[in-house]
Amino acid sequence: MKRFNYFFFITIALVIISCTKNDDFNQTQEIDVDQPENVITTPCDFDLSSVTENETIVIDCLLDLKGETITLPPNVNFEFKGGDIINGALVFSGGTIDGRLLSYRLEVKGDVTLIDTTFKFYAVRWEITEGNTISEIALQNTAILEKVMFMTSELGATTFNINKLDAFFEVTKVTSTTSNQNYYPSLEAVNIPSNFNLKMTENTHLRIFPGGEHNLEGGAILAVRDASNITVSGGNLHGDRDQRTFSPNDIGLEGSHLFIIHSGKNVTIDGVNFEDGSVGTFTIHSFGFSYNPDYNPSQNITIKNCIIKNSRRMAVNLTDGRDIIIEGNTFIDAGQPSANTDGGEVGYAINIEPERFRNDEGVLVERQRVFDVLIKGNTESGSRGGFLTLTIGQDITVEANNIGTRVVQSYVSGVKIIKNKFKAVGDAVESWAVFAAAHGETVFNNEIADNTIEGYSLGIVAGSDDSYIHNNTITNCKAGIQLSKANNTRIYNNTITATNNGIQATNTSNTDVELKGNTVTSGGFHVYFAQMNFKDGEENNKVTLDGNTFLGNRKVTLSNTNGITFINNEVIGGVEIGNIKNIEVSSNVIKPNESDGIRLFDTHSNLNITNNTVYEPSGAAQYVCINNSSTTPGGVTLTSNNCN
Repeated sequence: MKRFNYFFFITIALVIISCTKNDDFNQTQEIDVDQPENVITTPCDFDLSSVTENETIVIDCLLDLKGETITLPPNVNFEFKGGDIINGALVFSGGTIDGRLLSYRLEVKGDVTLIDTTFKFYAVRWEITEGNTISEIALQNTAILEKVMFMTSELGATTFNINKLDAFFEVTKVTSTTSNQNYYPSLEAVNIPSNFNLKMTENTHLRIFPGGEHNLEGGAILAVRDASNITVSGGNLHGDRDQRTFSPNDIGLEGSHLFIIHSGKNVTIDGVNFEDGSVGTFTIHSFGFSYNPDYNPSQNITIKNCIIKNSRRMAVNLTDGRDIIIEGNTFIDAGQPSANTDGGEVGYAINIEPERFRNDEGVLVERQRVFDVLIKGNTESGSRGGFLTLTIGQDITVEANNIGTRVVQSYVSGVKIIKNKFKAVGDAVESWAVFAAAHGETVFNNEIADNTIEGYSLGIVAGSDDSYIHNNTITNCKAGIQLSKANNTRIYNNTITATNNGIQATNTSNTDVELKGNTVTSGGFHVYFAQMNFKDGEENNKVTLDGNTFLGNRKVTLSNTNGITFINNEVIGGVEIGNIKNIEVSSNVIKPNESDGIRLFDTHSNLNITNNTVYEPSGAAQYVCINNSSTTPGGVTLTSNNCN
């Protein structure tokens, strides 16, 4: 525990003793459900001096202990009937007490438990100050809410209900009284105890007290710190993004999150509304490094059905954890500028970025690890950078999300981006939907499949190692798929409708890439490869297009390109080839309209055109099946082609 003495809660337990027979209590009373039920103010006509073992005391009056500490006999129980106990302390030796009798005016000690495991929190009974206030009082609010949670948990409460509450909480100040005055964000938040269910309603508003230039870094309103078996549901958490003071040199790191999970286990956040996080909304990380004995990873974390709006930098920052589920949430405008500040760096709704480094021997060492993550059924729009950046991690599934911006994957393995619906909103229409980037020994076994992509400048960028891109439907995009330093990549059975190029690669290298079974309808070029694999060291690079269907009377263009096999394709339109090396065009069916079937221009080295079926052009008379205008005829082999 921290920051205070639990003056009124060790452990509580009770029984039931009949107090006074108050005739008023038997009358029907109107009770406001948003107010405490302690409505009877008639003084009790008894004291506790004659209480005996195993008695049950019914509190249907106002019992004033007059500053005394009462040591009770064994197994005394206090039952609530509309009254209250104030101004003193009770010391139990076994027994129970109704949680509705607890307040800041009653100190409870000894061995005691709550009658009911569900506790209802009312601000007025615990001296929480609601509404606008000052930092010192907001700090008291933080201490009070946390200590009541821990106190009731120790008394046996498993559910902590908050309904009507609107208060500020100071989370930017060090409260430790020890000589070590370091600031620990998860410590200074309102910590939630283990084995605890915090339930809030739409009337619950927890707000960060605005930070200033002397506390540029902040914590969070709520935190799970080395705790387990916790559920938080409902309520509204408000950040200070448009109220706090940022320094002139801020690069996006200043501010507070709204929720920290720091070595949490079995934690569920369900149906909470978050907005205006000044550095972000969630941060999930762990104590220790993965290679040390004291490593304590966050595990089995679920964030679901939440609304996360207007987070600066990012909504979810995941740097260490395993078995993580992010499901059914709505992400709105992550990383966008606001009235008080820019959007900071990153700009993605979800950022997965554990830390690793290479030691002096060149061995890759993981300080942090993220693996076994499911991101499913979320809806995202308006993020400045995009929906999701998978920088580092293993075995991450991104499934069935409605995405209005972008997804990028980098130094990852076992990633599946599947069954998502990408539909560009706002500035995203000028960008790509999915970018598979990065290379290296940790990039392998990644899949992009069964997605629908609509309205982007570019559908998918294949620019990494070992990707399997298949069965995607790309519509109403300027370009469908772009190859950009792809390696060991399979692109199968995608359906592309592009206003410009269906498949393209320019000023780049690609090797061990196979495009097979794709259907492409384009308004520009079916395929446009230019300045590809043409530099020194790229002589053995290989890209194969096998069994694809190209519709729409456009061309396949291979220019300043090396290492292409174009085989078994059907082309409605023409094929043009110039300034190339090491290209095979064979067994294709080519049906030109306003072009030659196959046109050769400029220079060629090791070009083999064999066994193609080329139809007579249906357009102007100057077009022919094969137009061989090569300036290096010795570099061209034309055999067994049929002109129908």
